[in-house]
Amino acid sequence: MIRAAIAAAFFLLLAAVHYPYLRLPYFWDELGQFIPASLDLLYTQSWIPVTTTPNIHPPGVMAYLALVWKIACNGSHSILATRLAMLALAAFGALGSFLLAIRLGRGCPGYPALPAILFLLASPLFYAQSMLAQLDMPAMVFTVWALYLFLEGRHALAALACLALCVSKETGAILPGMFAAWLAVRERQWKYAAYYAASLIPLFIWIGALWRETGSPLGDSQFAQYNAVYSLHPIRLLAAIPRRFFYLFIAEFRWIGTLAILAAPRGTFAGSIAWRWAAAFGFAHILTVSVFGGAVLERYLLPVLPLVYAAMGCAFASLKQPSLRLAGPAALTFGLLVSIFTGPPYLAPFENNIAFTDFVQLQEEAVTALNRMAPRRPRSVATAWPLTDAMRRPEFGYTNITFEQIIETTDFSPRNVEEALRKSPGVEVVVLYDRLHEPAWTLSAIPLVREFLTTYYGYSPQITPEEMRALGFVQTLRMEQRGQWVAIYVSRTFGR
Repeated sequence: MIRAAIAAAFFLLLAAVHYPYLRLPYFWDELGQFIPASLDLLYTQSWIPVTTTPNIHPPGVMAYLALVWKIACNGSHSILATRLAMLALAAFGALGSFLLAIRLGRGCPGYPALPAILFLLASPLFYAQSMLAQLDMPAMVFTVWALYLFLEGRHALAALACLALCVSKETGAILPGMFAAWLAVRERQWKYAAYYAASLIPLFIWIGALWRETGSPLGDSQFAQYNAVYSLHPIRLLAAIPRRFFYLFIAEFRWIGTLAILAAPRGTFAGSIAWRWAAAFGFAHILTVSVFGGAVLERYLLPVLPLVYAAMGCAFASLKQPSLRLAGPAALTFGLLVSIFTGPPYLAPFENNIAFTDFVQLQEEAVTALNRMAPRRPRSVATAWPLTDAMRRPEFGYTNITFEQIIETTDFSPRNVEEALRKSPGVEVVVLYDRLHEPAWTLSAIPLVREFLTTYYGYSPQITPEEMRALGFVQTLRMEQRGQWVAIYVSRTFGR
């Protein structure tokens, strides 16, 4: 009962701080993959997506959303229900993170789990991901519960959490695999090892069905190339791993907690089987998402983040100076809260903090402006994904009216924009927007950094207004919000 009350309190808190965005249209991979797959499951009962490209991501989260829509919305899709459903899952994850922090903090003075859960709730990444219909926050939820239940010796329930983890995201197979191997090889507890091995079966069934349906175990050759080949380039791999550690232990003021870990008395973490498991899983997960994952997205690290915060909570509690035990957590919490609204001086995904809401709101305003254009609504619009998908399907929350012709360019580099316009003559309007989330002062402005990004990550500056005029398009509207922008360019022949 107490745990249910804590989870309810977490949900109410999360719903309150996300209240302005509960009806926010879908963002990036939500509308590119996860919402279409959920709608396919709701409307056609197809486990393998038909309105978007299938891939290896298992359908657990999509089934959860389809079930919520069916029960709570009488079989109809609802953005509000989606947001609340994800926040409910995040609240359950916050409870699991709190209990895991208590378990890991045994032997530490004070109440180290309190700052640990405070750090998580204040974390920009958790704030953003807790309302998004994506897979990494659910993966975090079932990871912390599986670890907690395993450390408590409740193997049947831990195996169920592992099963939920594996049907939420394929990389979740790491944890039950580690449990099964340990119990079989080191503990000789074959029964419990079988529990964890069995939790992997639904994932194998999913991969087999996907393979049979699409001809690829990953569901799509392009997805496989990007996530299982592209990332294995030695330079990209060597850059990805330190970037993971930088985000976990340095970025967003977490360097304050890292200093506390380094200053903590010797023996704070040594000798604890719980911390050994936390460290082993953390390293295994970081290595896995660095090797398999073309996009080095910070959201992939969510399953590890509660462990980092638990370590920082224990470290602060173990410091000898009373002033540091209070000032340290307060400073880190303040830094995390600030980071919700301010980004780093380098390229970073919008979804790492509140910037994704600005991105969505600007795109929504751009679509509204297109619908109200005079002397008439444009028939053909060229832009880049995800705005192209946002204009195609009313379910995504941007428009109730689709456009006759939508031309998609890969990005907004001058070469790709010019190529898209050449292949589709007669384009009336081009919508450009900030796809890079590049701050005014950025490390990519340094020539050596820019050359590295261009060579190994395909970085290219976006087309300029002058280059658009050379292509016959004039800017008629530009909207900005907290450093992001969207601009509408109209052909000189539009309206004639």
